[in-house]
Amino acid sequence: PNSIFIDGGNIYRGIIEAIIKSGINIDKITDSSTEIDPLELMKKLKVDFKIENNMTEIYINGNKIKDDEIQSVQNSVGVSKVAENVNNEHLYKFARNIIESYKTHFNIIVSARDLVAIYPNMDYHIFVTASLEERIKRRYNQYNGKYSIDEIRNMIIARDKMHQDAGFNKTCDRTIKVDVTECKSAEESAKKIIDIIKNNY
Repeated sequence: PNSIFIDGGNIYRGIIEAIIKSGINIDKITDSSTEIDPLELMKKLKVDFKIENNMTEIYINGNKIKDDEIQSVQNSVGVSKVAENVNNEHLYKFARNIIESYKTHFNIIVSARDLVAIYPNMDYHIFVTASLEERIKRRYNQYNGKYSIDEIRNMIIARDKMHQDAGFNKTCDRTIKVDVTECKSAEESAKKIIDIIKNNY
């Protein structure tokens, strides 16, 4: 009952959304010589996040950003470009401070691409995966046919390469790997994860 969910990817995408809305050139942000202080950047771009209904919600200039805006292809690609080319330790420190600020009062469930590096002292690390074809199908459905299957495939393959080059998807000795390819819903995936934890840990 006292658990909250922090979507690290959404916070990251929220920053990218604010950068794009402000007119700042993403290519300048991804210059390898650039040192990004995410806290200062969020202040400058008036980005904030709030816990609502046990979830993190993103605000820009006091306006709540809808999930479909946060989850846009433009933001996803922007996140990967930034993560691949800048010193991510600033972002990791920022994320750790967020987690620590809530951990004294809540159980924290965090979703993030490079969680092993962001928060190495986590109690459990659950690595959720699915087949490429299943991920393509789910993303296609998420975008309601806005992009073709081939476009989605190319996006995912390109983003996977960016993730690999950026060092994402690391595991550790506490990693619990869960393949949800056969699961038909988020609820079914969650149940599979919970059952694995209950039966093995």
